[in-house]
Amino acid sequence: MSIKQWPAQMRPREKLLAQGAEALSDAELLAIFLRTGVKGTSAVTLANNLLVSFGSLSALLEASPEEFCQHFGLGLAKYAQLQATSELTKRCSKDKLHQSGPLTSSQQTVDYLTHQIGSLPYETFVVIYLDNQHQIIHCEELFRGTINAANVYPREIVRQVIKYNAAAVILSHNHPSGITEPSQSDIRITKRIKEALNLIDVSVLDHVIIGSETPYSFAEHGLI
Repeated sequence: MSIKQWPAQMRPREKLLAQGAEALSDAELLAIFLRTGVKGTSAVTLANNLLVSFGSLSALLEASPEEFCQHFGLGLAKYAQLQATSELTKRCSKDKLHQSGPLTSSQQTVDYLTHQIGSLPYETFVVIYLDNQHQIIHCEELFRGTINAANVYPREIVRQVIKYNAAAVILSHNHPSGITEPSQSDIRITKRIKEALNLIDVSVLDHVIIGSETPYSFAEHGLI
């Protein structure tokens, strides 16, 4: 049975308009994006099959073009649309953070970072640069790969801090494993960065580790 033959209250688009997007399942939201299914398969069933195949919505969003297009009914046009939608959402989140005024709540930062790097399949190290009122100046990925002394260079962070004339920074990286407990390497590199920035009177306000578990704040655990 095609979606058009379903009762109106069960159709994803009508359900969204009547109840809001938050009332829909991942499969229903994805079905609206897909618009149509394939012969003998509704868009909702196709969406469900994709989520089962990839394991999660985040894994689907991070799929390569080749992985995405292996599925019948999906091509590069859909892949490009999905990536554009994902990037627009990230930029919206970034805009909201910039417009929110001074960062007075660690939850603001955690929400933003979780959205930006929480689902990435690789480790990435992000720095948020702040002025002396804790207004955001800039946020960027500085390093990618295993976060250890061999891959994260305090001197590069110092260089960027001077470039943006920042008074403080918030550090963050993700653990694709999902476990947010810091490693000894995480603790050591944070200490090295803090010592380097202390030399130019720049504060490290926090280092947040993002994963599927509860985000870990160095500041809240007395490690900053």
